[in-house]
Amino acid sequence: MFRLWAKIFRDNRMLQDTVICDASEDTRTHKVFRALDEVCSQFDLGKPIWLDANISDFKRHRKTRFLQDSFVEQVDFDYLEIQIIEED
Repeated sequence: MFRLWAKIFRDNRMLQDTVICDASEDTRTHKVFRALDEVCSQFDLGKPIWLDANISDFKRHRKTRFLQDSFVEQVDFDYLEIQIIEED
């Protein structure tokens, strides 16, 4: 089972969170992108842009933060954090 935890923070306080589960036999990359699409749908957000820093952090720590500069539109939070909490 693949599970991704997404959290929205403002002023070091979690405003919203969700866990996306994926039991498909797809690749890890496809699961991450599909889960991020679901997170954006649930939180009513545009999809963030993966910057080099995001890719590097995600590869190294299985977690990354999308700041304002990752979004095309203005967001009313400090960052969106995604983290893989379970992989098969």
